[in-house]
Amino acid sequence: MTIARYYMMHAREGADASLESALRALADAVGQLPGCEGVEMLRDLGNERRFLFIEKWTDVDAHKAAGSLLDKSLFAPVMGAVDGPPDGAYFDYLIG
Repeated sequence: MTIARYYMMHAREGADASLESALRALADAVGQLPGCEGVEMLRDLGNERRFLFIEKWTDVDAHKAAGSLLDKSLFAPVMGAVDGPPDGAYFDYLIG
């Protein structure tokens, strides 16, 4: 059963390009981890500073296990560009 882990985040003023670049690098790395079934990244059409980062996983345990395998240096550029901590949650796919 595929699950989604989503993160909603806002870039600091003037840091939307930096956040986009950092999220692209993070997506490339996350997509290679065992149990990851893909990554999606979206930008709000009405607010270019708001991003949605969605990771697809085989299950919650796969997501949690992969955290120890991910290069933690990838988070510094993300955290340096966001305006506050990301909002995140796990979701079940009902359709799709």
